[in-house]
Amino acid sequence: MSDPDPSLIRFTELLPPSSNWSHVLKHGTTLRLTDLEGGANVSALFYHFELPCERLNLPDTLKCQHTARLTTGHCLYTDMGRILVSINSDTCGWHDPLAGVSDARMVREKYGTRTYQEARNDWYRNGRDQFLRELGKYGLGERDLVMNVNFFQKVTADAEGRLVHHPGFSPAGATVDLRAEMNTLVILNTCPHPLDDSPVYAPKPVQLTIFTSPPPGPDDPCRMSCPENQRGFILTERFHL
Repeated sequence: MSDPDPSLIRFTELLPPSSNWSHVLKHGTTLRLTDLEGGANVSALFYHFELPCERLNLPDTLKCQHTARLTTGHCLYTDMGRILVSINSDTCGWHDPLAGVSDARMVREKYGTRTYQEARNDWYRNGRDQFLRELGKYGLGERDLVMNVNFFQKVTADAEGRLVHHPGFSPAGATVDLRAEMNTLVILNTCPHPLDDSPVYAPKPVQLTIFTSPPPGPDDPCRMSCPENQRGFILTERFHL
């Protein structure tokens, strides 16, 4: 994956471990996530900014693309059949759309309790509460929580249907590009993955880079990866007319 032309970069930012972040990713821009140390987890939610009741629908996303993972060529769909973002480049190769997000009880039972008063920025946080903190900035809340993606994490299902986590799958320097096909509210946090069985609370930092990107052409790999995506792009482009 090549680096974007420096003249096209809008901004870069370091997202520390266990932090929350949000941004309205504008149509015509791309958000690159970079796993700086390897083994990062970036839990993500996506909403149509102009119409927040239209949001990421992972069941439809997976069903229409006949997949149980996300990587290059895949798109993230809304519940109205339009595309919020597309993954037009990915060096990791597998991102988890199945396992959900950690909550307070899960973190407490796995790692114990460490408060801000005790540890300042090293206190223990969970993904669900971090999502809610960011959603509140846009007038959204618990009723708006939906299934999330966990970038840089690999989860498979065994023969009995049990989810199996593959720790350390993402190498240091792995990147994934999320190209906005609509103005998309992106909500992120870097709390530990809910299936991470490490006894140590040790989330990782991630680099965020936003840059200007051209619109998908008629032969774009995401558009052409399956017939369903061709229809999804048509519906999305009609919205912009």
